[in-house]
Amino acid sequence: MKVLESKFMQDFIKMADDGYKQGWHERNGGNLSYRLKKGEVDAIRGRMYRDTPWQPIGTEVPGLAGEFFLVTGTGKYFRNIIVDPEACLAIIEIDETGSNYRIRWGLVEGGNPTSELPTHLMNHEVKKNLTDGKHRVIYHAHTTNTIALTFVLPLEDEVFTRELWEMATECPVVFPEGVGVIGWMVPGGREIAVATSKLMEKYNAVIWAHHGMFCSGETFDLTFGLMHTIEKSAEILIKVLSMVPQKRQTISPDNFRKLEKGFHITLPEKFLYEK
Repeated sequence: MKVLESKFMQDFIKMADDGYKQGWHERNGGNLSYRLKKGEVDAIRGRMYRDTPWQPIGTEVPGLAGEFFLVTGTGKYFRNIIVDPEACLAIIEIDETGSNYRIRWGLVEGGNPTSELPTHLMNHEVKKNLTDGKHRVIYHAHTTNTIALTFVLPLEDEVFTRELWEMATECPVVFPEGVGVIGWMVPGGREIAVATSKLMEKYNAVIWAHHGMFCSGETFDLTFGLMHTIEKSAEILIKVLSMVPQKRQTISPDNFRKLEKGFHITLPEKFLYEK
């Protein structure tokens, strides 16, 4: 099978284009990665490069040894992925130690995987372990309204989660575990990768102050839907705060507890504090 004809590739390209159309990927902003299934690797193995050099990841992910990932390239524009995926994307293989990778397909005009590769892979390792391998997608985007909120809300998980939950009844149903928040850090290195992966042990969405958001999910639809829901909630909150200094009415802690029963979800009590 040709790589570009595979379903995972077509789904990846569609999600990238959907994110660009949302306005989340100015210039070369944002990145996306997908952990391939064994059958998907086997179906395209004959189309992949051989004997490409190993390169250091910049961190260690032994839990991903031997895995293959489809990733966006560093410096590549999301708006161009649908036009020329072979120039913008890469399939990489992780070595048996989890310390190095090599490019097995793509980036035909040169280049490397996303500069956020350490964060992506460390998040993948955490989610692979915690979900028995079900989570395969990690998505990073520059979500405008969520970024704006990091300038006005306390950078605390409890505050962000509660404020986002209150903006739409579906929010605690879509992300009942809440969201994590990281204060400003230099992107692209191991330090921010470690901080993000620690929060990914508790949440499926992590907000980077003044930068954007990372989401994890089982499928492209679920991962995109999670980010889309959080960003829409942030947009509603900004509109509310632009009209009045404080809300006249909102969803109460007891309302949230009723949702738990109605939708068979569990909401951590730390988010249901009295204001």
